[in-house]
Parts: sequence; structure tokens; C-alpha cells
Amino acid sequence: MSDPTRFVLVQTSHAGNVGAAARAIKVMGFAELVLVRPRFADIAQREEARAMASGATDVLERARIVDTLGQALAGCTHACATAMTPRDFGPPTHAPRPYLERLAPQAPRLALVFGPERTGLANEDVYRCHACLSIPTDPAYGSLNLAQAVQLLAYEWRQAQGGFPVQPRTAPTVAADLAAVQGTLAHWEEVLVKIGFLNPAAPKKLMPRLQQLLLRAQLGTQEVHILRGIARAVDDAAPPRPGHAARGAKPPVPD
Repeated sequence: MSDPTRFVLVQTSHAGNVGAAARAIKVMGFAELVLVRPRFADIAQREEARAMASGATDVLERARIVDTLGQALAGCTHACATAMTPRDFGPPTHAPRPYLERLAPQAPRLALVFGPERTGLANEDVYRCHACLSIPTDPAYGSLNLAQAVQLLAYEWRQAQGGFPVQPRTAPTVAADLAAVQGTLAHWEEVLVKIGFLNPAAPKKLMPRLQQLLLRAQLGTQEVHILRGIARAVDDAAPPRPGHAARGAKPPVPD
């Protein structure tokens, strides 16, 4: 991974949050994690961190621990603090999406800075950053877990850079031939007449409406087979109505 983005966690207390943050970083294609004065010197190696990393242990193993935010920001060209608490002084506050979209074309070496779980970033740490990003939340309850905040900003920054293509998880549907669709419709017409649902003497617009329904559904070949199978089962189970010949039956021979 060569992306220059750096995720900086300041005075993190819980090893599980460090592990979950590593997972959030890696899943969005990032790799650089720096910890500033975490509560425990071995926080990234603790079992809880490794368990919550869930396969992102390589990010944990490469994580650096430093004493100051200044050291963590060395080599970066742009820094964004994350904060929920209003301040009367400091960098301007922005919603992440529009700000990161404007920032992406500049291709900065970006640092995203996150504060302690309980108190958030100290003012002096926020002052070191170009902007303060505030994740829009319900005003009645805006509390976000640290790793959740990391995931949201990692996602928004990746999307601002173009994102990743969505990988198909199911095989593409093979569109049914129109002749097969018409054959299905004809089969259903016979069955509907047989069971008395369609009066051939006064059909109204039932069959054209069914035709439009099938066309809007954009049936695949397997779906046509299913509909033909259902029609066949209904046809076989239903007794013929008076005056209606069973499907495939030969008409009576006159005397």
C-alpha cells in the first residue's frame, strides 16, 4: 500500500479501538497508523487489539508510537482534526464529504487526527491542524465510537479519491429470448382459460397487461423456466373446464 494518508490516534485508552481502527484503515486501502502517547506502550500488540483488527494485524505491527502530535505530523502537508465539541477559536469546521472532495485534487500527504475516547482532542492539538472535520450526526445524540469515526473518515477520503469499484457478488442474469417470453405468455393464457380465470369470449386487457408485466420484469432464462414450470403444474393439476381441451390433447373426431 503506497497511499500517503496517515491516521493519528492521540492518547487512545482502549486496545480494542486501536485494533478496530486498524481494520477500518486497511479495508479502505490505507496502511499508516501513528499512536501519540497511548495509555499502554504495548496497546497495539494486546490481544484485544489483535482480535478487533480481524486480519489487519499488519497495520498494527507497522504502527508507530510517538510522544507528541508534532512528531506524528512530521512529513504531512495537510492535517484535519476531528472534534464534536464547539470551540470559540481554531481552524474552520467542515463536514467531511465536501471538504475532502475539494482537498483530494491537491493530493496532499494528509493526516487525519483523532482524540482520546473520553475527552476528544485538546485545543492545542486542534490548533495544529488546517481544518476541523465534524461528522454530521443526530443533534440529540452525536456520540461516535473512535473506530467508527475512523471508518467514516477513511471511507469519505477514499471516495473523494475515486473509491473502489464494486465487485459483483452474483452471476449476471442471462436475459430471456423474447420468443421464450411470448411462449410463456401463450402457455399461461391456455392455463388461465382452463382454470376459468380468463374468459376467452371477453378477455378485456388481461393478456396485454401480463405481457407488459413480463417485459418490465426483464426475465432471465431461468425465470422463464420457472414460470413455464408453474404453468405446467397448474395445467396438470386443474381439471379441464367444459368446452376446453386439455393442453396437448387431440380434438374429438366427428362421427
